[in-house]
Amino acid sequence: MSTTSERSPMDWEQRFRDDTTPWERKGLHPAFMNWREAGAFEGLTTVIVPGCGRSAELRGFAALGKSAIGADLSATALAWQEAALETAGLSAELIEADILLWRPDAPLDAVYEQTFLCAIPPRLREEYEQAVHDWLKPGGKLFALFMQKEELGGPPYGCSIPAMRELFPEIRWDWPDSAPAAYPHPSLNGKPELAMILTRR
Repeated sequence: MSTTSERSPMDWEQRFRDDTTPWERKGLHPAFMNWREAGAFEGLTTVIVPGCGRSAELRGFAALGKSAIGADLSATALAWQEAALETAGLSAELIEADILLWRPDAPLDAVYEQTFLCAIPPRLREEYEQAVHDWLKPGGKLFALFMQKEELGGPPYGCSIPAMRELFPEIRWDWPDSAPAAYPHPSLNGKPELAMILTRR
């Protein structure tokens, strides 16, 4: 998300204009590459990357032939994505909006969650879960990277697994049986992101 509002106190647009974006990784996230190599994206046609910013994953999905949607509040970030897609000879739908209020014309196959949930104020998390559940078709996948952080405040806000299990209850989501893989963030003091794939019931 980007820009300042009652819903998002951080001025994300200014952060992209000033290039003060320490949450960004260089290139594709290693979890994305591991999921891709494991075939986790096979059979998916439509995928959204909420709060895509300047992440490489939008182009990564487009390069796989997916119908990819990138959403952000920052016009600067989306202009960057548009130019990067054009340079790569790829295409994706770009949406400049409060994506929590958006709904697709038809249910999607997947949501790629990397830096959106940990960026929004925690009071919006239930609205986020409802939006993601609405976006996805039954059996759709939520590729989630849950930021682990003990310090209070944010962004980024911590997304502990107990809190995530409460936010994404088993009556609405199937959780994997295997332990999540941890990916330390190189520019956030090594704070780990836990990679999990949840399935919408």
